Amino acid sequence: MRATDALGRRGEDLAAAHLNDLGLVILERNYRSRAGELDIIARDGDVLVICEVKTRSTEHFGHPLAAVDHRKLRRMRRVALDWVSERGVRPGSIRFDVIGILDGASGSLTLEHLRGVD
Repeated sequence: MRATDALGRRGEDLAAAHLNDLGLVILERNYRSRAGELDIIARDGDVLVICEVKTRSTEHFGHPLAAVDHRKLRRMRRVALDWVSERGVRPGSIRFDVIGILDGASGSLTLEHLRGVD
């Protein structure tokens, strides 16, 4: 496994644990459709939560949260509709969250969770 893949996997594991700690139920991870991929799909009560996770080891290329722009959110919406259609789920509403993780070489870890990103 490449170092960047391992870093991303670690970030997604940390994000899933964070969401669990908040009481969300993880429904699926790494869902893929022709339109793209969703990192984490969870349920928060009757709200379907689509969560994008961005993990970086440095801010050399910008903060992890800055990597999610309107284009990425548009793609997340398309893939979420694929998931809902494929699974036959009728959520009360859908929320898009972004979790940014900075996993520094010194072992420091910073996790930021933005809820309801539009």
